[in-house]
Amino acid sequence: MRNTKKILSLLSVLLIILLVSTAAAFAEGEADAEAPSRFYQSFWSLLPAIIAIALALITKEVYTSLFVGILVGGLLYSDFSFEGTLTHIFNDGVVASLADSYNVGILIFLVILGILVILMNKAGGSAAFGRWAAAHIKTRAGAQLATIALGVLIFVDDYFNCLTVGSVMRPVSDKSRISRAKLAYLIDATAAPICIIAPVSSWAAAVSSYVEDGNGLYLFIRAIPFNFYAILTIAMMVFLALTNLDYGPMERHERNAREKGDIFSGMKAIADAADENTNPKGRVLDLVLPILVLIVSCVIGMIYSGEFFQGVGFVEAFSNSDASVGLMLGSAVALVITVIYYLIRRVLSFKEIASSIPEGFKSMVPAILILTFAWSLKAMTDSLGAKQFVEALVKSSAGGFQSFLPAIVFLIACGLSFATGTSWGTFGILIPITLGVFPLTAPLGVVCVSACMAGAVCGDHCSPISDTTIMASAGAQCDHVTHVSTQLPYAITVAGVSFVAYLIAGFVPNALIALPIALGLMIGTLFLMKKIIKRKN
Repeated sequence: MRNTKKILSLLSVLLIILLVSTAAAFAEGEADAEAPSRFYQSFWSLLPAIIAIALALITKEVYTSLFVGILVGGLLYSDFSFEGTLTHIFNDGVVASLADSYNVGILIFLVILGILVILMNKAGGSAAFGRWAAAHIKTRAGAQLATIALGVLIFVDDYFNCLTVGSVMRPVSDKSRISRAKLAYLIDATAAPICIIAPVSSWAAAVSSYVEDGNGLYLFIRAIPFNFYAILTIAMMVFLALTNLDYGPMERHERNAREKGDIFSGMKAIADAADENTNPKGRVLDLVLPILVLIVSCVIGMIYSGEFFQGVGFVEAFSNSDASVGLMLGSAVALVITVIYYLIRRVLSFKEIASSIPEGFKSMVPAILILTFAWSLKAMTDSLGAKQFVEALVKSSAGGFQSFLPAIVFLIACGLSFATGTSWGTFGILIPITLGVFPLTAPLGVVCVSACMAGAVCGDHCSPISDTTIMASAGAQCDHVTHVSTQLPYAITVAGVSFVAYLIAGFVPNALIALPIALGLMIGTLFLMKKIIKRKN
């Protein structure tokens, strides 16, 4: 029955889209002869993105939704010509996106990062760090803070974060009587929220790819102080660890773990085959050294692309760097150094290293596919003049309405990301539209882009179909439904405070004012909840 309803809903949406598109073709009349399409720079230029959003909300499947949006964009651009549609979609969309040197650099970085993750896990560095931490951390607060610290350290990629932090910190959290549900929350909350405020990460590369003229990294860095959801999530985790505050379903799990030693609250543990094949030669340095080399190499690669070695200042070079070139060169150097190091240490054979290459590539296929479709959808909307239309529409509206845009964008991004389970797909749909409203230099534009990123991470954090949420459950060996239900009240708390913060930032787009207010609201909310829970108990 559910599948039938879903199919009927999908067919209804497609029928409405077809009727609207056909009506638009007749309503538009004759367009300017110089315009590439009769739908150019009109409301219908937004139709591909609207369709992608609508289908994503109905089907909860991002790949098909993005592709249908691309298809509609091709139909509108070619005036419903079969040949023109195919040519525009593949030549001007998919092929042009994959032929762009900036995009190719980002894809290479993702592949190399996937290979590095596989290598570090096979070398046993993660397991060795877990054994070391279990011997040195004695308190529950210390174990939680160590989990947070490790998650912050591994800011390069959320997949890498979940896989590493989970395997490393399980023995530590078990010894400290921390429930697996709480461990899963800490893993999930230090994955995407950390990556979205780290300039040297796969997320920074993805976001930067949606900004033209190579200014993506510059915009990403400027948006960090306004990324309220990510910053407030980190603040909340530290507060919970230091004050021993828990509420909602998490309270029961933590009480069972603390008082009875039942870290699963009666749930059966999820087996992890990786633990059975831990490399006995692994050391802590096998994890720490490759991470440090990767970070340092990527930073050097970025300032190199920003002409630091030609006399440009460090800050200016980093701000003007090419994220694609910097991350690609840095990760390539880190991979070579890591391979040489593992061969010298003899923790991995050449055959094991070689087999890690296709494994790493396969682990990044979902991210690569989302990026390719998102780039292609952006190419469709650009060819229809969507940016120019939205920019003119919003600029002609009242100034008071513009001040509410950050909060509105945050809510839309939350809903879309929750429904689809992906932040990157949300970036691809919303960031190009958001950038069409404001120039890169506009303070309110920076706030809106940051709200888009924060909302995407928030929805991804709450969604039960999110890759990161699923991997956090697997990394903690926690029942997935349990992880989602225990994490949701925490995520909603931060989302509520973030929404209020974006309302304030819309009228006062100054990070020195808005961020301290947001942090104050977050801490005040948590103290109030602690007081309420204490009275209740």
